[in-house]
Amino acid sequence: MKYKIKHSTTYQYSDFVTLCQNQARLTPKTSRGQICHNSRIEIVPHANYLQQFTDYFNNNVTVFEISTQYKTLNVTVTSEVELLVTANNDIDNLDMSWTEVRDLLAAPNTKELLRTSEFILPSTLTPIETGIKEYALVSFKPEETLISACKGLMARIFHDFKYDPGFSTISTPLSVVFAQKRGVCQDFAHFALACLRSIGVAGRYVSGYIETLPPEGEEKLEGADATHAWFSVFLPGCGWVDFDPTNNVLPSEQHITLAVGRDFSDVSPLKGVVFGGGNSLLDVAVDMVRLE
Repeated sequence: MKYKIKHSTTYQYSDFVTLCQNQARLTPKTSRGQICHNSRIEIVPHANYLQQFTDYFNNNVTVFEISTQYKTLNVTVTSEVELLVTANNDIDNLDMSWTEVRDLLAAPNTKELLRTSEFILPSTLTPIETGIKEYALVSFKPEETLISACKGLMARIFHDFKYDPGFSTISTPLSVVFAQKRGVCQDFAHFALACLRSIGVAGRYVSGYIETLPPEGEEKLEGADATHAWFSVFLPGCGWVDFDPTNNVLPSEQHITLAVGRDFSDVSPLKGVVFGGGNSLLDVAVDMVRLE
């Protein structure tokens, strides 16, 4: 399955910006499950400095600086991505008990386990709050396999939490999300990661896109797709396995990965500093179109 993705971010400022420096993580990854065949970034006004590199988590990053005055900034990235048939069909055959995985990560004896063990630690946006471990252990019973337990956790978050785009921002504490059982995809991913890390299982945050389909008989609206977030769990012998608690599905043919990290702060699509500008308004539009 191939997709063309257009991701446009626009900032409108009430006063002139005299200098900005930004990092954009808007180029989809090439990994086991997908190939980014090409990607093009357009920045208006023109960037005076632009460089690309791969960060610690192997994400594609574009760094740019604009030193001319402006009131409107637009960053548009157009990419073509192919989703592949992955080995996740074999996860049930490779599955092992979650306690066995926990014990391997607690005393890593290979380079892969050592690299992965950092994902069992809490992060700024995934603190281990009171009650989270108890919530996790309802799914992670001693006899459960890792994948089965993660499927159970994903389903419980889907049914227990209400999707409410007006409830939270990225700065809303996870304890509030947990107490109110409300939030958006970033909140659900962060909560799932806090559950995993509270019991010593490695989980990572995934940012990306999910294809949204219009009601039958209606045309798809331009800009109707959106950025999305889910979580991955590490299964020795298989690698990272994705789970989408917002939709209660294992991502496959409709999820495209942009970046991975410990939490949202590692994978923010566009972040940086500006001098001047006054107040700002942000608009984000995403189009994800099947090519075949």
